[in-house]
Amino acid sequence: MTISIRYAMWALTALLLVQCTTTGRGSDSPEQRRQAILDMRADVLDQLFRVKPDVRPQIGEAVGYAVFSNANVNIVLASFGSGIGVVRDNRSGQETYMRMGEVGVGLGAGIKDFRAVFIFHDQDSLDDFVTNGWMFGGQADAAAKANDLGAAVAGEAVLDNVTVYQLTQSGLALQATVKGTRYWKDPDLN
Repeated sequence: MTISIRYAMWALTALLLVQCTTTGRGSDSPEQRRQAILDMRADVLDQLFRVKPDVRPQIGEAVGYAVFSNANVNIVLASFGSGIGVVRDNRSGQETYMRMGEVGVGLGAGIKDFRAVFIFHDQDSLDDFVTNGWMFGGQADAAAKANDLGAAVAGEAVLDNVTVYQLTQSGLALQATVKGTRYWKDPDLN
């Protein structure tokens, strides 16, 4: 088997694994899937508030926020990921359910399950995220965690009036990648 076919098979396997790790469309009703996303959001915010208690007032004072669950697979020169989440507009109370997908290139190996919290500090950044949803960036990190064992770091970044926190849930990954990530409204849940 040639190297390119081997990488293609690994990539297909990675995509299938990533799809299996996110809240799927299976037999759950839209109401059950929405509730699962809201439960995930509550759990992620509880974890973040334990690590960084000063985030709670930031979210309360913000225009809105989003919470996403993401599974990412890195195989030598390629990275794939997918996830689900919800955006809350604090002013209107509106919830927008979203999906995400990412593809990257760079050196890496492993699987990483992480959560991301976006805090929107102005209405334009919130509206742009919900409407356009594209983000692009580089990432270099090391994560080692299995259940309650290992290390999980809450990283923080501020870009264009949006503060982003990332919490690693589980997995083992060492990566230095450039990724394109797309967020979009879930047509089945909105």
